Amino acid sequence: MVKLVQAESLLKTAVNDTDAKFRDGQWEAIDALINRRGKIMLVQRTGWGKSSVYFVSTRILRDQGTGLTLIVSPLLALMRNQIQQAKRLGLNAETINSSNELDWPKIEQRINSDKTDVLLISPERLANESFVENTLLPIAGRVGLLVVDEAHCISDWGHDFRPDYKRIVNILRHMPSNMAVLATTATANNRVVNDVKEQLGNLEIQRGPLGRRSLRLQTLRMPDAASRLAWLAQRIPELPGTGIIYVLTVRDAERITAWLKEREIDARAYHGDSENRPHLEELLQDNRIKVLVATTALGMGYDKPDLSFVIHYQAPGSIISYYQQVGRAGRAMTKAYGVLLAGREDSNIIEYFRRNAFPEEKDVREILELLGSTDGMSTIQMESHLNLRRGQIERVLKVLSVENPAPLIKDGPKWRRTPVKYQMDHEFIERLTRQRELEWNEIQQYIDSRNCLMYRLRDALDDPEAEDCGRCAVCLGKPLLDPEVPGKLLIEAENYLKRPDKIVIKPKRLVPENAFPEYGFDSRLIRKFGAEEGRILCNWGDGSLAQAVADGKKEGRFSNELVNVVAEMIKTRWNPDPSPQWIACVPSHRLPGLVPDFAERLAGRLRIRFIKNAISKKKDNEPQKEQQNGPHQCLNLDGVFSVSDNIPKTPVLLVDDIVDSGWTMAVLAVLLRQKGSGPVYPVALASAAP
Repeated sequence: MVKLVQAESLLKTAVNDTDAKFRDGQWEAIDALINRRGKIMLVQRTGWGKSSVYFVSTRILRDQGTGLTLIVSPLLALMRNQIQQAKRLGLNAETINSSNELDWPKIEQRINSDKTDVLLISPERLANESFVENTLLPIAGRVGLLVVDEAHCISDWGHDFRPDYKRIVNILRHMPSNMAVLATTATANNRVVNDVKEQLGNLEIQRGPLGRRSLRLQTLRMPDAASRLAWLAQRIPELPGTGIIYVLTVRDAERITAWLKEREIDARAYHGDSENRPHLEELLQDNRIKVLVATTALGMGYDKPDLSFVIHYQAPGSIISYYQQVGRAGRAMTKAYGVLLAGREDSNIIEYFRRNAFPEEKDVREILELLGSTDGMSTIQMESHLNLRRGQIERVLKVLSVENPAPLIKDGPKWRRTPVKYQMDHEFIERLTRQRELEWNEIQQYIDSRNCLMYRLRDALDDPEAEDCGRCAVCLGKPLLDPEVPGKLLIEAENYLKRPDKIVIKPKRLVPENAFPEYGFDSRLIRKFGAEEGRILCNWGDGSLAQAVADGKKEGRFSNELVNVVAEMIKTRWNPDPSPQWIACVPSHRLPGLVPDFAERLAGRLRIRFIKNAISKKKDNEPQKEQQNGPHQCLNLDGVFSVSDNIPKTPVLLVDDIVDSGWTMAVLAVLLRQKGSGPVYPVALASAAP
């Protein structure tokens, strides 16, 4: 029987503090795991120290001769943090994820020889049959402790449900019945707790108060994006320390970062497509930057105890997810700020996420019918037969593969249909969608609340000890941070938003197999004769420039203002080299005069030649925007265009109004180069890429 004093000495080592004491509930959880091999669920506030519970428990269990601890954790950022914590206790922690594939053989060897104390994996790793069969199942019978971190992800009702978490239930069947189990979360109301209990077994619930004494909360409704940008530029330099600005889209992460940098605020963008995310985390961790502008890619598990502010540029989808994100601030500080700036576009973005939360029934039916008629197909092979985006196909496969029993299985690179009949649960989807709508209404009430903001957060999480904090803007009856900004700064923000974005049309390099039977294009040819890097003025539906493009489409003529903005973008912000000497445009049978008229005026503004009939359309095809993946986009363009024999041999601007996939520009670039043109630079008014 391990005593409190033994465990507390390990805590001192783990946190490098000789005066460290367990917080209320920490020893009770450790005691249940190591002395009773219990199965418990911890619902504790962010920063409470849930990781200390499982690492101290692991050290004790390993010293007693039990097998390794398996931690299912949702984010790489969280794993990197946890590996550092484990090392302080002399634990050998390993992770197998997409970023360290070359190390897998050595890691698996150490796991099999029992030289690994902690194995951290993402739930998505459980979908990898090779990992499950060759690495996980051989050691499943001797796992000493299973930790399901951010356990709300296993629940359909959770704010961040991830289908792959469902696989944990199947893995549990192969593990010892007396194995200790720990599920942890800070964001679970009673509905989520009950769902997790039902899936993981009869868990003992240990719930603590969710209040955060250090947090000073405030909400502000701002009239437009310019107001929010101006507010950020004005207030962030006034705030002490470093912080995070949360945004809903990658686009906003990049746009806000660029704006703050122009205001000499040291900011970096962080999202799923960011390069070197560990380096960005380190910059913030070491206080070498002022602020990280992040999507939910930096959501769960990033641990910086001295983070002094978290600002939301837009409202998240629920109070529960807001609590989870704002809880990054003030973990080891006496005072930190959490400010939510509500914008007009928030509801549209959240509605888009809500609408795309489940696959379309027709997509499910098409995929099951296709697999049922074959001996199995890879995802790439499915694209050739289905007019669906890769992401749409993968979403269906993921949702169906975690069903029990599943209507399809993965066999190597191929997916195969099983005899299991499948019917989408429309009642469940409707019920969950209504719940998400209620959650959105709840966050709107939080924004406009006349009651304590911390109380509202805790009450939404069913915290029985919820009480007024006395520190938020509502409790104090005045703003914590001034909502007003100087008029000059607001004008500068408005002008910034009117500028063209640097949206790049990247050259195509790979041609789907048998995609151009008439043209005979292949990857070798498109690499030799393909387009140069191009530019797009704006994203469709985003901002004043996009509105001007939409108005021009509707009226049948693009404005001279758009001509001037595109010309300025080409000459000063892009300046392609060698410089284009003439302009060609993409022809259309539906609106034959729209793009040529714009291209002719652009040529006049740039003082270069416009050749209207350089490209002609030989036959009608389906709208390119209706083609959802590469094979269908290419086949839809095969044999559609021809290029005149008498074109200049010099560099050319290839102009279109709206770009969807980019394949139209890619095809025309090859045709132009085959006829002898110089480098081809695509340019378009708007991107409608999904």
